[in-house]
Amino acid sequence: MRLTCHTNGVFPIAPTPFLENGAIDGNSIDRLLDFYLASGASGLTVLGQLGEASKLEYAESLEVATRMIRGAGNLPVVVGVTAPGFAAMRALTSEVMDRGAAGVMIAPPNTLRTDEQIFSYYSQAVEAIGSDVPFVLQDYPLTFSVQMSPTVIRRIVNELESCVMLKHEDWPGLEKISALRRFENEGSMRRISILCGNNGLFLDQELQRGADGANTGYCFPDMLCEMVTEVRAGRVEQALDLFDAHLPLLRYEQQPGVGLAVRKYVLMRRGLLQSDRQRRPFAPLSEQAVFEVEFLLARLAKRDPRARL
Repeated sequence: MRLTCHTNGVFPIAPTPFLENGAIDGNSIDRLLDFYLASGASGLTVLGQLGEASKLEYAESLEVATRMIRGAGNLPVVVGVTAPGFAAMRALTSEVMDRGAAGVMIAPPNTLRTDEQIFSYYSQAVEAIGSDVPFVLQDYPLTFSVQMSPTVIRRIVNELESCVMLKHEDWPGLEKISALRRFENEGSMRRISILCGNNGLFLDQELQRGADGANTGYCFPDMLCEMVTEVRAGRVEQALDLFDAHLPLLRYEQQPGVGLAVRKYVLMRRGLLQSDRQRRPFAPLSEQAVFEVEFLLARLAKRDPRARL
């Protein structure tokens, strides 16, 4: 079940559930897995940025990844292994791949500025984890402050064969998708899977530009799965009507700083998390924010019964 350049569909970004005392909540992990399987997810990503990976000890990261991999059945699981140094990245990669992970996701450090620096970093990362490990190139300049041009992505894809997927989170980034698919069509770049983040805010246009699906943590991943299925079946208007109904909540959840709190709150309201607790440091939702989320859910419930909580 390893990632390939043809991987497609919806890979929800799984949050890391915690109990009120801050301990990892294994029962909620199991509920999430059952939910993702029932939702029609094509795979999962764990220990991403919004999986609070940086707040976990190494043993906890391995515990969460292992439970997710073993409980995911036939779903491929991608594990975020981004780390300050390659030794930690190599160690976690080795452990999760041995346990059956489909591949790993690597984000760039915010010190990279030039194309040469970016390529050199990923070349060294591949040397560290092994060229036999499929990896996802995470392109999220709004958070990592690293600008990846289409040409440097092309170089990474062409020269590092284990790069099989781009997690596209540039904003605006539609022209980048078009440029990469144009490279493929003209034969100057091999095929790569493109799954999109940014909470799915632009998924409707991204699919039309050639993206293969979504790789994001929106609190209604089942909607994203349904939308992608409808688009593939040619029922585009029906898919867009569903997507449009969710846009106000998608936008609200995408707010920097508060987005994870909103996501965990709604997942708790959906009965998937026992608690919406985050690891410290974190900013809890204010009473006004909770009111706003509940208002958005009530409006959404008029169009989508899944929001009737």
